[in-house]
Amino acid sequence: MARNIRDDIVHKRRQRLAELGHEEGAPVPAARQAPIVPFLGESGLICEVKRRSPSKGDIAPGLDARDQAAIYYNAGARNFSVLTEPEGFAGSIRDLIQVKQTFPDAAVLRKDFLLDTEDIDVAHRAGADAVLLIAGILDAETLAAMHARARELGLAALVEVHDAGDIAKARTFRPELVGINSRDLTTFSVDPLLPLMVAAAIDWPCRLVYESGVSHRDHAAFAVASGFTGVLVGEWVVRDPALAGELLSAMRSATPSRFWRDIGGRLAGRNGSPLVKICGIAHPDDARLAAELGADILGFVLYEKSPRRADLKVLRAVRDIPLPKVLVVVGDAGAPDLPEVAKAALADGLADAVQFHGAETPDDCARLCPTHFKALRPTSTEFIREADLFRCPRVLLDAAADVPGGSGKAVRPAIMKSWKRPLWLAGGITPDNVRGIVRARRPELIDLASGVEDRPGRKSPDRLRALFAELADLS
Repeated sequence: MARNIRDDIVHKRRQRLAELGHEEGAPVPAARQAPIVPFLGESGLICEVKRRSPSKGDIAPGLDARDQAAIYYNAGARNFSVLTEPEGFAGSIRDLIQVKQTFPDAAVLRKDFLLDTEDIDVAHRAGADAVLLIAGILDAETLAAMHARARELGLAALVEVHDAGDIAKARTFRPELVGINSRDLTTFSVDPLLPLMVAAAIDWPCRLVYESGVSHRDHAAFAVASGFTGVLVGEWVVRDPALAGELLSAMRSATPSRFWRDIGGRLAGRNGSPLVKICGIAHPDDARLAAELGADILGFVLYEKSPRRADLKVLRAVRDIPLPKVLVVVGDAGAPDLPEVAKAALADGLADAVQFHGAETPDDCARLCPTHFKALRPTSTEFIREADLFRCPRVLLDAAADVPGGSGKAVRPAIMKSWKRPLWLAGGITPDNVRGIVRARRPELIDLASGVEDRPGRKSPDRLRALFAELADLS
């Protein structure tokens, strides 16, 4: 059985509490000394103070908590998350006390694996303005009691949820502030879309905080654009404190976008069956039939040399179809630009995102359309590492071919086997082979163009129906 890192940390903390008490040897005042500052009151950026992590080891072993907080403060951040867990994160309650004493006008979150209401009382006396409550390590009754105690003391309670069970616990008291971690605390693996999938199941009004996995301004912009009020950044802002200012700027300028939020919601309800993107749509009737049969995304190719090229007339004709719509563009090396038809479609709200299928770099993609994903056509397993350079939540794996998309060729099995990210797969998928592909590869999304056509640019009603019939038999 794989090691459960979260449970190891909780077990060791219970042992420390039994040996040292809830103050864990720190000089916690008998009464709180600083006024409470509203958490997330001035901005949504939360910068973390920590020295190490269980997954990465030492990050900044010699870090002085006050000096680190000063860098964040000078960059404009006014919300600090201070790790007080000593073994996995090399933190302490002393760090929290010192940061609050030095910056009494900043809001300080005590981030730890808190276990009972006495932990809340200690955090309050030490100067915390907010506490993290991890639903996954608490039973429903204890979680509710800790939340109530925090509110009684005037502290904000950031209730962290990670799955349907956590949400069920929190639903009984409907917390106003909910954190969703892109990092699975049992394995410490990260999935940037996970917070959006979990958020889809929260059915009460609240402010959402996106936690972990943020290493670039584009990640912070993605979170805010997808509906999150706050963004908690740990390792990367510790390693590069100058990033704090960039993140604040990106969050303030982010434009709301429904695309990834919609994808997260669709993934949350799939139970392992793949999303289906029907691409290369050039006729409104094909789009309507695909939507009627159960497609999740519609793709429109704007590449001039493609026989499946769509135009604004087609996009306007399908405006009313309530599915995410993606524009497929192919940029040349150098300084690519979006085709004018793509700019017009995005400006008019006819499309929700762009799929970059050419020589675009990560910076090109972010510059041209913040809401995007990249399609890669690797020729060998060595090129798979290129996917990690792109800052979009997902990367589409397509077959290497002379033409970008719609070639009918399949991705090489060795490349699929080496792919470590959630699999968005295109290339050579048909109604005849889709069942075997889904069972063998477990893709999160499949993308079909030529595999459901009578001829380039014209979908076959029979093949579309056969595709969704095959997928229905798998569910």
